[in-house]
Amino acid sequence: MWENTYMPEGSLIGTKENSEYLSCVQGIERAIAQGRILEAVAIRCDGAMNLTVDLGCIFGVISKNECTFNNDGDAIKDIAIISRVGKPVCFKILALCRDENGQIFAKLSRRLAQIECMNNYVMSLMGGDIIPARVTHLEHFGAFVDIGCGIVSLLSIDCISVSRISHPKDRFFIGMSIKVVVKSVDYISGRVFVSHKELLGTWEENASKFSIGQTVMGVVRSVEEYGIFVELAPNLAGLAEYKAGVAVGQMAAVYIKNIIPERMKIKLVIIDSCKNESPSKKIDYYVDASAVHIDYWKYSPSGTCKVIESRFA
Repeated sequence: MWENTYMPEGSLIGTKENSEYLSCVQGIERAIAQGRILEAVAIRCDGAMNLTVDLGCIFGVISKNECTFNNDGDAIKDIAIISRVGKPVCFKILALCRDENGQIFAKLSRRLAQIECMNNYVMSLMGGDIIPARVTHLEHFGAFVDIGCGIVSLLSIDCISVSRISHPKDRFFIGMSIKVVVKSVDYISGRVFVSHKELLGTWEENASKFSIGQTVMGVVRSVEEYGIFVELAPNLAGLAEYKAGVAVGQMAAVYIKNIIPERMKIKLVIIDSCKNESPSKKIDYYVDASAVHIDYWKYSPSGTCKVIESRFA
């Protein structure tokens, strides 16, 4: 039996192995024998909520009951199936069959792929594990991310970055590949709770990129009566004096007046501001590319009164 790798949906599309298995009926037969999890794009959903998948050499069908694994036992919502059209879906191939016209097609199951992913991957995760994820949906309260085979976890807005944002779209876009760290796993319900800010560096790591006297660009994140918060990096913001005409979401050229590590403060002066025409979604991670786990993360510098930290169980 082949040992599958459990990745967010879309990760296998275009890979040599995935393409080879779907290039011919013989390849599909090998995939059945080996229990392979493969991916292809769903191209249609009929009135009975069955998905048609373009495998390349033939078509595959995922019946409604095989479209998704629901650990809660609730009925599968139609929108959960319809929303897969035009997107990659993972699946295991159950069998090759013939339709009423004698044409060969494959019976597929996304549900079985997800169950295998849940049993062999998700249930083995621990707090502190660093895993790949893909953004699937954005709401004002957070981002839903695929952590493997379409299994979704909620990344709440307060866990996205230390610098406060008004909406997850300020940081992510749908389909974006990111890294997350597992906060905890409910092994009874199968729910995984994830975070992101711990991978974006400490205050000192971010502040080390800037120096007093520099003028740099930032993003206005909050306008208050006592001042304006400008984000210099996802985990670093400074405070500038209030300036009329400056609005949340604008780009701002700021002069760095002072950096105070013992108070985690950066004092800024806004030189100018303008509309943010092309918001950057590039993320710099402060963990080694090969890192797979962290036990503890401390954002605040040593000696500060306010301690910001995360401990993983």
